[in-house]
Amino acid sequence: MGRARLARLHGIATSYEPAPGRTVHIAEDTAVAVLAALGVDASTPQAVRTALAAHEESVGHALLPPTVTARSGRPPRLPDLPDGTVLSVRTEDGTLIGAEVRDGTPYGGTQDPAALAGLPLGVHDLRADAPDGRTARAHLIVAPEAVPAPPGRTHGFLVQLYSLLSRHSWGMGDLGDLADLAAWSGRALGTGFVQLNPLHAAVPGPPTDPSPYRPSSRRFPDPVHLRIEQIPEYALLAGDARARADELASRAGELRADVLDRGGLIDRDAVWALKREALELLGTVPLGPGRRAAYCDFLAEQGRALDDHATWCALAERHGPDWRGWPAGLCDPRSPQTARIRHRLLDRIDFHCRLAWFTDQQLAAAQRAAREAGMAVGLVHDLAVGVHPSGADTWAQQDAFATGMSVGAPPDAFNSRGQDWGLPPWRPDALAAAGYAPYRALLRGLLRHAGALRIDHVMGLFRLWWVPEGRPPTEGAYVRYDGEAMLSALALEAHRAGAAVIGEDLGTVEPGVREALAERGVLGTSVLWFERAYGTAADGSPADGDDPTPEPAATPARILAPDEWRAGCLATVTTHDLPPTAARLTGADVALRERLGLLAGPPERERSRAAYELREWLGALSRHGLLPEGARNEEAVVKAVHRFLLRTPARMVGIWLPDAVGDRRPQNLPGTWDEYPNWRLPIAGPDGRPHTLEELAASPRLHALMRELASFAR
Repeated sequence: MGRARLARLHGIATSYEPAPGRTVHIAEDTAVAVLAALGVDASTPQAVRTALAAHEESVGHALLPPTVTARSGRPPRLPDLPDGTVLSVRTEDGTLIGAEVRDGTPYGGTQDPAALAGLPLGVHDLRADAPDGRTARAHLIVAPEAVPAPPGRTHGFLVQLYSLLSRHSWGMGDLGDLADLAAWSGRALGTGFVQLNPLHAAVPGPPTDPSPYRPSSRRFPDPVHLRIEQIPEYALLAGDARARADELASRAGELRADVLDRGGLIDRDAVWALKREALELLGTVPLGPGRRAAYCDFLAEQGRALDDHATWCALAERHGPDWRGWPAGLCDPRSPQTARIRHRLLDRIDFHCRLAWFTDQQLAAAQRAAREAGMAVGLVHDLAVGVHPSGADTWAQQDAFATGMSVGAPPDAFNSRGQDWGLPPWRPDALAAAGYAPYRALLRGLLRHAGALRIDHVMGLFRLWWVPEGRPPTEGAYVRYDGEAMLSALALEAHRAGAAVIGEDLGTVEPGVREALAERGVLGTSVLWFERAYGTAADGSPADGDDPTPEPAATPARILAPDEWRAGCLATVTTHDLPPTAARLTGADVALRERLGLLAGPPERERSRAAYELREWLGALSRHGLLPEGARNEEAVVKAVHRFLLRTPARMVGIWLPDAVGDRRPQNLPGTWDEYPNWRLPIAGPDGRPHTLEELAASPRLHALMRELASFAR
């Protein structure tokens, strides 16, 4: 009982519900491991008693928690304080509120928390002085009630950038292609945004993990996305350097041709090898005075975070990307050994800092192109749920991450084994102690050049499933975060950037989370195929009015009518983790999973189930008058499902760009690694032939679909 109580006091849930009405209790050794990751020893009964006593003493003595929040116009959310406690606030700009300064020293304060209502937005310093002599200080986050809303209803493309190759790409889509896509689609099609995969810095290879959701750093983008020719110094190369750059560009053309014309896969490592050499050449070109001044401003603005990131990159070149195996002393970014090697590696550190600057500039140019093209939102960046355990962020911010833990998902009705994503979680206690500074800085960096931010697995702002290292995902536990503080930090940074926020809230969501997100203006994600009246009986009517054949297994929940959808969402037909629409319509998705041995049941049953659900949807589309062309035409059905989305009140409608040209191949097939080329496929047509950006812009099929959305922009 003591160990369970200790776990709960530290935000660890001692049970969970994999299905309604079924409760599973976590194992005691799981609780011990998770507590240890939070710095609490619960290995023996005596250790538990000691930890409980220490917690009680700490809570009893503390006047304030490490971080306090307030919403704009309201007083701070404070614990019960002793009568006569005096409060004062020093705002982030140095203004003293609730007290006065005498002889240069703050004096006095207010005993009424209501007097602190109306504080300016920001992260301030709150001080409490109790009559018994206790004094406490806390970070005070004052945030707006909600994040900014998208400016009216809007629609746009969802795309994995690496898959978007033009005839100028070096073997994979880049930031030049992104700017071109934004400029074209905003001007010619009236789109309001382009939503991207995470552009976070990857752990270097070879081989580099191609998944954008397992990065080395979420704080800085990956320079593999650079358009080399658009870096100003490229035009200044001369002599042998120019000749070598031309040779590299020619080899890049071969990589591009291999993907676009010869059926090859996107080879990130080969692309990066060429770009890195080209960037080394650019590093020999002196910056002009104006460029030098801009670079120095960037270095000053990014500060220690960039220096740490660049240092990790330089050390990874020497010692490999897993910092836990580096020579003694280098595992600590603040050690004397690391300080000495920073000095010896100044040139390499400067090189990596310069790459971050180049990438930042091209991201800014892409967002500028989007806005100049009339996009109301522009770029929508994606925040992955975590980082690689041996990457730059975990090295630089070791105190903020839980050692020996990985984020995942518990067993449920769809996956009895649970999931382990291999990503170390934030420590909630460390975030609170730092006033959520690591999280706020991360958001600020992503929002620099964005009109909106998508947050992968947004439920993680409230709780995450922690899996102890070396154990199966079934032996994990939920650890709770301060959702109000996480949302307040998010609302503050989004407000400062003027950016909307979209939460990926698919899958299991605990009660109250969607409501809390909606209250703060965070849009959800609604995928057509999943929007059903779960928990209610189906109406029992035939799927399409002609074929009364019942579904081969349990009847699914009723399809929601368009007017039953929530307005606060980004609505889409499919995503990067789901089959493209054409694959679902033709049965190619089931055939692919059958070929790879991924079906949940016998192939015939799975084909029958998929056919039933498709007939059900075709019937719904017909009943709503959205399929006048009939169900035999694939392009007509793709149009119809998007017409359905337009009938909903969704604030944003996203079109999966491969859907616009009939691509049948998913970009990622969950549950596979080497069996399928995840994250390495270019956008292609129905026949699998890759389409360049230039071909996409001229595609009759794409233009026919986008005409269906023209009314949405009006």
